Amino acid sequence: MAGRNQDSGRIAALRRALLEWYTQRRRDLPWRRTSDPYAIWISEIMLQQTRVAAVVERHREFLARFPTLASLARADEQEVLALWSGLGYYRRARMLHQAAQFVAEHCNGNLPATAEELRTLPGIGPYTAAAIASIAHGECAAVVDGNVERVLCRLESWEAASGRAAGALRRRIEAAAARLIDCARPGDWNQAMMELGATVCVPRNPHCPVCPISAACKTRGEHRTLPRPPMQRREIAHALVVRRSKRAGKSGAGAQEVLLEQRPAELTVMPGLWELPALRQAGVPAPELRMTVRHAIMQVNYTVRVCDLREDDVEGMTIHGGKRRWVPVGEAARMALTGLARKVLGRAGMLPVAPPAAAGGQRRPHIPEP
Repeated sequence: MAGRNQDSGRIAALRRALLEWYTQRRRDLPWRRTSDPYAIWISEIMLQQTRVAAVVERHREFLARFPTLASLARADEQEVLALWSGLGYYRRARMLHQAAQFVAEHCNGNLPATAEELRTLPGIGPYTAAAIASIAHGECAAVVDGNVERVLCRLESWEAASGRAAGALRRRIEAAAARLIDCARPGDWNQAMMELGATVCVPRNPHCPVCPISAACKTRGEHRTLPRPPMQRREIAHALVVRRSKRAGKSGAGAQEVLLEQRPAELTVMPGLWELPALRQAGVPAPELRMTVRHAIMQVNYTVRVCDLREDDVEGMTIHGGKRRWVPVGEAARMALTGLARKVLGRAGMLPVAPPAAAGGQRRPHIPEP
């Protein structure tokens, strides 16, 4: 009995310390100023594998274009992908769109309120369902994303595991999350745990001296984790093909069109998005080189060489991978471009270049969901 009381006292002290810290130190983020389930859902999907600083403005733009679930459900998928362009992991946007259509058709346009019901929607797994239900509706459902997992492992001094042991560790983490959650303030508790992992209990060099729950932590520093798979390195080349618009007329002498190619629908990576034509050879002679950019996609770091190409040379020097069309430069900004195409066109002065994301705000590690 004494041990149980001692554990209850430890948990109560931990909850009190973390929630007090969160109330005083939490970042002022747009989705924390609302209890609208739709806005919270959009933020949770965007934050998966994406830095908070990059999501803030995109979240605002998305809600400005699709202010309601009904407006998102009515939208064309290409329009949704265009607004998502640059955030990466485009399957998230497709599943978001499909879920909105499902809710509009089968749920009278109202997003389900419970975690159990939310998990029936496309793209919403245990983590996202618990986040929406707890933050928007006060359900006592514990969130476990990568940040929360790291905090709990360090609190209990659990080391990373692989194989069968990984499943057992995952069950212990979920049980710990359910045991610690403050059911009087479940939404704040879940956000406090994620905030702690994102800003204090970070993967490398955690800020233990300022951690509000360091007194309860059995690790107080980095815990042993599995090595990350090494990044692969590849070199590729793309062509930037620009011409004066044939529809410009005498008054539109400066109007330009750029040649874009749509990735085939059957591809597993970024199907349906628009990109620059790929060159047959990755090597580009220095006199023909327009720019070199670095671009990472999942576990691959690409060195991308871009050269200017004349319209007459396109067929002989590029790989024809999908449908092509000439696009007015002003229209390209509104298309579902790959992140690489948007980066190249931005640096070429053909698209607005977004300001670099502010420092701070860890990328949210994501637990894969169905």
